[in-house]
Amino acid sequence: MIRELDEKLYYSDCTLCPNSCHVNRTAGEIGVCGQSSEIRIAWSGLHRGEEPPVSGEKGSGMIFFCGCPLKCQYCQNFQISRTTSPSWLTVTTEELKQIMLELQNFGATTLNLVTGTHYIPSIINALNLARSEGFSLPVVWNSSGYETVSALRMIDSFIDLYLLDAKAIDSSVASSFCATSKYPSVLYPVLSFLKKRHPSTDIEGLKGVLIRHLVFPGTVRQSKEFLHYFADNFKDNFYLSLMTQFVPPKELSPEQSFPKMTDNEYESLANLLDELDIDGFIQERSENEILWIPDFTQDQPFPEGFADPLPFFLKLKGRKKPSD
Repeated sequence: MIRELDEKLYYSDCTLCPNSCHVNRTAGEIGVCGQSSEIRIAWSGLHRGEEPPVSGEKGSGMIFFCGCPLKCQYCQNFQISRTTSPSWLTVTTEELKQIMLELQNFGATTLNLVTGTHYIPSIINALNLARSEGFSLPVVWNSSGYETVSALRMIDSFIDLYLLDAKAIDSSVASSFCATSKYPSVLYPVLSFLKKRHPSTDIEGLKGVLIRHLVFPGTVRQSKEFLHYFADNFKDNFYLSLMTQFVPPKELSPEQSFPKMTDNEYESLANLLDELDIDGFIQERSENEILWIPDFTQDQPFPEGFADPLPFFLKLKGRKKPSD
């Protein structure tokens, strides 16, 4: 028998993320994440831009949730993490369940839940319902790393692979790029929790933890310090994905320019990965950097060939008026 979580219990005094806003989201009160208790998603479909095992042949089945507990200054998904739009889709738990099933029917390799922290009770209920109707995809928790251990404990049994950011372990870098200097102090217990729960990772079997680290402009030295920290503490437990293309949306930094990573810096990072014997991935360099910024005002936010919108999601968007 499926035991349904009382979503109101969690949303009426919300402490799901490290901000612990204690707002009553069921009454329309808004905390840092910017969302009420209504489930709002910006896009769903197959995406082939994730790490190869996560994307698979046809793509990872993405659900991009609106809002975010962490307001990074230069977020590439700023349209849905920092702003609101009447075009985002409000769904019920039943409809969220159906989106999960439709992604499976659409040929998704994985179910990829993007920034779902502030909707954990609803996601758990939807996953329970989906499993009762034959859902069996590996579930990926795609997160900024800005989590509470208590919230992760709630959803841990539902997650096969954590695709988790480790943005910074330097408080000054976190303050400059993650909007809060306390990001490292939040991240450390999360990584320790995941190491205890998932002491080994089978990346091809989509089990365990894959850590993403983005190198911010002018912080190659701090990223090298992070790689040493990762090697000392987690290389036998987790995989690493090193991301090197920082692209600030023009809307957030119209007049601000950042130094681009040099070829020598890139090579030094790649060499350090080898020296430290870290298993994982490194992002390839590309001249066409703007491709990495999606446009969620479109039914197809990603470059042609990168993604396929879920027909059921488009059907729901067409059926529901923006004012719903």
